[in-house]
Amino acid sequence: MGTGAFEQLFSELEDPRQSAKVAHLFTDILFLVVCASIAGAKGWEDIEDFGDLHFDWFREKGLFKNGLPVHDTIARVISRVDSEQFQRCFIGWMQSVAELSDGQLIAIDGKRLCGSYNREDRQSAIHMVNAFAAENNVVLGQIKTQSKSNEITAIPALLNLLDIKGCLISIDAMGCQTTIAEKIVESGGDYLLALKGNQKELHDAVRNELAGAVNQEVICLEKNHGRGEARAYHVMDAASLVSRFPEWKGLKTIGVT
Repeated sequence: MGTGAFEQLFSELEDPRQSAKVAHLFTDILFLVVCASIAGAKGWEDIEDFGDLHFDWFREKGLFKNGLPVHDTIARVISRVDSEQFQRCFIGWMQSVAELSDGQLIAIDGKRLCGSYNREDRQSAIHMVNAFAAENNVVLGQIKTQSKSNEITAIPALLNLLDIKGCLISIDAMGCQTTIAEKIVESGGDYLLALKGNQKELHDAVRNELAGAVNQEVICLEKNHGRGEARAYHVMDAASLVSRFPEWKGLKTIGVT
């Protein structure tokens, strides 16, 4: 992974620090945070630990000539960065290094960033909504929210930043909303949404349709945490529901696992 394209695309992001007090290059800190987050870091201390573990790798790329910043420094810098500017830069960088093919699965989900920095009490947690390209195994984009309930409004905003034409978008039950389904279809994508009690009328209708119906069955063998698992998926055409639920644009198939 080279840093040239990263530095170029993130150059429009304004460094919020006073130049006289700078010990670490702004793009070095940004690159560390992005790499650590992609690797699964969930808080500022995790990011510092990732930097310590891979310090030689960063130095080989000419970064952190004054040593690695501590997690408090990383938190202070990132907390002052314009989040919308960062999102544009990050997504531009990811789209430059990852090419999506038709039919590719993009999983959108939310997670809580443990230990998220807050300039008032430094205790408040940040919720992030991520778009993950399964085949490329990379995060395409992310948006910060103040609580999990705000994911409903954050998901359409994230979709606006992505080119999802020809892709399959999967979202958990929080994102099972008519407006989100319509947004995906209008953008040229297809959706795979988890249906639960938050859409009670549709949920009950799907259960009734699937109960005792003859449908397609697919059995997948998976290995999780060292154990073998067999999952059965039952799917059927949703034509009988389309006229009853016209607000669900693009509804084609229903299923249960």
